[in-house]
Amino acid sequence: MGSQALQILRQGVWAALSGGWYQDPHQGAGVNALHLYLWLFLLGFPFTLYMVSAAPTPPLAVYCPVIAALFIVLKMVNYRLHRALDEGEIVERNANEHMDRGGKYNALKTKYIKERGGADSNTHKAHLGSEGISKKRSTRRTSSTTSVKSRARVLSLDSGTVACLNNPNSLMAPGNIKQLTTSKSDLEAKEGEVLDELSLLGRASHLESVTRSRNSLPSQAMFPEGEELNRLLTIDTDLLEHQDIDLSPDLQDRMQSQEEAAQKVKQYYRFWILPKLWIGINFDRLTLLALFDRNREILENVLAVILAILVAFLGSVLLIEGFFKDIWVFQFCLVIATCQYSLLKSVQPDSSSPRHGHNRIIAYSRPVYFCLCCGLIWLLDYGSRNTSSTRFRLYGMVFTNPLLLLSARDLVIVFTLCFPIVFFIGLLPQVNTFVMYLCEQLDIHVFGGNATTSLLAALYSFICSIVAVALLYGLCYGALKDSWDGQHIPVLFSVFCGLLVAISYHLSRQSSDPSNERLQSDLIVCLVIGVLYFAIHVSTVFTVLQPVLSYILYALVGSVGFLTHYVLPQLRKQLPWHCFSHSLLKTKEYYQFEVRNAAHVMWFEKLHVWLLFVEKNVIYPLIVLNELSSSAKNIASPKKLDTEIGALMITIAGLKLLRSSFSNPTCQYVTVIFTVLFFTFDYKSFSETMLLDLFFMSILFSKLWELFYKLRFVYTYIAPWQITWGSAFHAFAQPFAVPHSAMLFVQAAVSAFFSTPLNPFLGSAIFITSYVRPVKFWERDYNTKRVDHSNTRLASQLDRNPGSDDNNLNSIFYEHLTRSLQHSLCGDLLLGRWGNYSTGDCFILASDYLNALVHLIEIGNGLVTFQLRGLEFRGTYCQQREVEAITEGVEEDEGFCCCEPGHLPYMLSFNATFGQRWLAWEVLVTKYVLEGYSITDNSAASMLQVFDLRKILTTYYVKGIIYYVTTSPKLEEWLANETMQEGLQPCADCNYVDVDPTFNPNIDEDYDHHLAGVSRESFCVTYLNWIEYCCTRREKPLDADKDSSLVTLCYGLCVLGRRALGTASHHMSSNLESFLYGLHALFKGDFRISSIRDEWIFADMELLRKVVVPGIRMSLKLHQDHFTSPDEYDDPTVLYEAIVSHEQNLVIAHEGDPAWRSAVLSNSPSLLALRHVMDDGTNEYKIIMLNKRYLSFRVIKVNKECVRGLWAGQQQELVFLRNRNPERGSIQNAKQALRNMINSSCDQPIGYPIYVSPLTTSYSDSHDQLKEFLGGAISLGNIRNFIVSTWHR
Repeated sequence: MGSQALQILRQGVWAALSGGWYQDPHQGAGVNALHLYLWLFLLGFPFTLYMVSAAPTPPLAVYCPVIAALFIVLKMVNYRLHRALDEGEIVERNANEHMDRGGKYNALKTKYIKERGGADSNTHKAHLGSEGISKKRSTRRTSSTTSVKSRARVLSLDSGTVACLNNPNSLMAPGNIKQLTTSKSDLEAKEGEVLDELSLLGRASHLESVTRSRNSLPSQAMFPEGEELNRLLTIDTDLLEHQDIDLSPDLQDRMQSQEEAAQKVKQYYRFWILPKLWIGINFDRLTLLALFDRNREILENVLAVILAILVAFLGSVLLIEGFFKDIWVFQFCLVIATCQYSLLKSVQPDSSSPRHGHNRIIAYSRPVYFCLCCGLIWLLDYGSRNTSSTRFRLYGMVFTNPLLLLSARDLVIVFTLCFPIVFFIGLLPQVNTFVMYLCEQLDIHVFGGNATTSLLAALYSFICSIVAVALLYGLCYGALKDSWDGQHIPVLFSVFCGLLVAISYHLSRQSSDPSNERLQSDLIVCLVIGVLYFAIHVSTVFTVLQPVLSYILYALVGSVGFLTHYVLPQLRKQLPWHCFSHSLLKTKEYYQFEVRNAAHVMWFEKLHVWLLFVEKNVIYPLIVLNELSSSAKNIASPKKLDTEIGALMITIAGLKLLRSSFSNPTCQYVTVIFTVLFFTFDYKSFSETMLLDLFFMSILFSKLWELFYKLRFVYTYIAPWQITWGSAFHAFAQPFAVPHSAMLFVQAAVSAFFSTPLNPFLGSAIFITSYVRPVKFWERDYNTKRVDHSNTRLASQLDRNPGSDDNNLNSIFYEHLTRSLQHSLCGDLLLGRWGNYSTGDCFILASDYLNALVHLIEIGNGLVTFQLRGLEFRGTYCQQREVEAITEGVEEDEGFCCCEPGHLPYMLSFNATFGQRWLAWEVLVTKYVLEGYSITDNSAASMLQVFDLRKILTTYYVKGIIYYVTTSPKLEEWLANETMQEGLQPCADCNYVDVDPTFNPNIDEDYDHHLAGVSRESFCVTYLNWIEYCCTRREKPLDADKDSSLVTLCYGLCVLGRRALGTASHHMSSNLESFLYGLHALFKGDFRISSIRDEWIFADMELLRKVVVPGIRMSLKLHQDHFTSPDEYDDPTVLYEAIVSHEQNLVIAHEGDPAWRSAVLSNSPSLLALRHVMDDGTNEYKIIMLNKRYLSFRVIKVNKECVRGLWAGQQQELVFLRNRNPERGSIQNAKQALRNMINSSCDQPIGYPIYVSPLTTSYSDSHDQLKEFLGGAISLGNIRNFIVSTWHR
């Protein structure tokens, strides 16, 4: 625990404050020294230049080129070294060459080595004369080593490699190719010093001159000029580190051991400095990664260099401009150093990193945000000093006031100086997340768009909104330039209004992946809508009927919205207003114990659909057009915003109000009514026309709703009478959080403004603000990859049976549930079956065994994009407690404080009412009907425990084989096959008996006790009647006499099938565990032909695939039927019809077979499988039976801020704080917030859901019940079909 805390403080806290630098005890002194000096240089260099330079130009002229040169050299060398590891050439040196180098340098130290000089000189000559002694091999690195090293080693250049210039044919292109493998010695730790090229050349030259002065080496004339230069480039840092001349015996022993080690072959990489100049380097991947982060692409290196230069340039500009004084200059230089150092060695993991392991994107966060803040500081300062006479004023506030701009500039300066704290807390996300968040927030709050599913989708939606505004702006500007009067509105403005409604309708119906069918429908509908609203607007109805029309429209939107979005949803809830004990508007399925049909469409559901249709397609467009007509000229007047800015604001406000009304009008009526009342009766003088008032109040109300949900989550979570402490830290944090309630409220307001999660720290009562996220929340596109036979190797399927755990096998049911929701979710939401909903809402679907969290992400006009997260069937203890909380009713509660006086009829007790209001969730529906599968699992061990039951299974196995061979269309071909006839020749003898030990009288019905095996005679006695009956059911009957070839084939196949079962059971069929193992092996198709008597089957393997495998699978189903009607299948007719029926209506397959998944997703009526579960020490076999039917779910709505906060807390705790405790306090059950269920649904490995669906879009056109009374998509084909059907009627 102490070491983990120190690691967090070192790699988390200190590294976040310094930008990535920290003292790593697991690295060598050279690595830590290099990091320290580099960080000090990046900090001290700009600060020193600023302090010593009097003129502003020298710091800028010196600082930026030095930083550019430094980063170019470091990035280029780092990239080249990684390429050398990936694709570089490898050279092996033998003992003689290594001793050559050792003799040359060790001659400086002892007489013993000096005496070896002659031999070494001879070695040199031999090396020059022949290349046979030096063995050089090269290869291409295909993969980097992934071995774990106990200590990391710094980059070292070993003397065992010779750099060469003069013989490129022999040295630069070796002929022998060898794959390099990382040996144990290569993984050992080694401390050295990092030397650049110049220092290496200098030290080499120095040592060479010393050796010449002592005459311990051959003369210079012995070596060619290029060879001598390459020898100077060959340096061993181990030898350079020892410069003492100690002649002690210990040192001599050490040198002797070095000589023995030199006998081994060493491997080096060729690092090419110039086209014909290379040096040998000896290091590994972890050594290089310990020095600097790896940039895999050239573009990444270029981007890092550009960002480093930009940081230096912008930082220098701000220092020159004098924005910082005194100690703040040093603080600003510290910020610059952290931003630049993170490009070399980033913080891993960062506090805002969404994933475990190395995050390549997070390294660019600090410099990018630094550049943005510096640019913003400069722009704000420039704007404060160069403000024009035109002042932009809204609601009494002058936004071009120099004092306001200076205050904003100072705020950004303070924020920039706090970068170390900001990144330590994790208030800023990685760059791609920020871009997606920014585009999404601007599109939602400014243009009325929807949430998006990816970065590209966010950019696409944002660009579409910009293009729409640009197209509409010209029409609006032209109309405003035309003449206006009290009773006349230009026709061009009516055209603008018609196009505005049509384009808003089209944009509201677009998802991240628009389909052609919807585009075709929108083309027709948009034309109709544009013409219709143009005609309405041009009729001057919005000018003649004022102000009566405005009051009527306000009254309509208030009454219709109140009825549609408040009264009806409350009446349909399970506990209306948390006072009534039952729903006041019940569905037909409410009192049904088991739902057998699709949900019946009730009258109030139809009413809800039509009210919603009228509200968003009639009332809201009329209100917006009414405000456009009455406010446009006033907005564009010189007293307000003038024509240019006024036209832009009119276009943006109209587009935003219409798009948001079309997409999700749930809370629009509250905004409209409040805005009208507030600016009509309370603060009429502050009104900036009702159009702009509605625009800005819609943004304000979305933030207020978010603040309301956050505060409700916080108060619910920390309520002292229901707090559940998951650890000792929770008990400590509970009273500690009380004095900080005011700060908590400020955090909630700030997080609501920026739409950031407010997460409980380590699951406690202390809340902190996380970084901004899009509505999608998770930055990774994670979804479950099911393990089956289509994506695993055959060897692993036969030996280890991958994917045999319950979670992997059960994930298919959540996948099927996702498909069902894809067809029905959008229509059910429009029918009001899930109550009110908005972007980002989270729901839990709970049934007997399925518990799934549904996250609504993108909500458009007639579409919903969602993601489903399935939890474990048999969850943990904490999960079970929370499942009980959402499934148990409170109708029987009779408590009132401390007593139990009871409650009024159909009402909740006081305690139940109070408790329901202090939950972060509520039950909306108890009988939500959805198509799915009922799952029945029976223990195969209990069904096959006794020998009689195993004998019945074997009998059905034999009869199944006979059925499939007689009904096969290839039967005649098999009977005429000469190879088969030859292999079955012994079986044709009427006296033949198979005495294989696998046959057992306890299991085989046709076992002959006298002959101790299965004879042909005993087989015919038992199964000849069944063979004859199956032949009579063929269209072309065959001879089924006792001596016929058909009986011989059936006998051979049945013996083979049972022998395969015995082989798979290891010839221990009497043992239940072995029998089940063999049965499961045959069920999944693993047939092992081990007897020479069965090799005739290889003549046509279709016999195994089409006869034996279906036979063993069908026998399992027939064995199950035997328990319901033991003697029914004694009649051949009944048995035959049963097999035919099962073939048509039942899919029997192994769950690892892709056919199983295909059958489930294609809604097959029934499925059966034999499951072998090996999980958590269990080893059991189950018979799984699936029957398609309508399932009943409870729909629980969860506070979306509760979900976002708990998700953010888990991500921070596991990724940044590295808490790996499986029983950590943050995942203990908390019924008031469903903490365990929500945290379990996080993306793996943060959570542990068994299934996470891809982002799935549901369209209203796919809902059959909705199309019956509302109609389907309007397309040319549907119009043609309607006309033709009407004509024929």
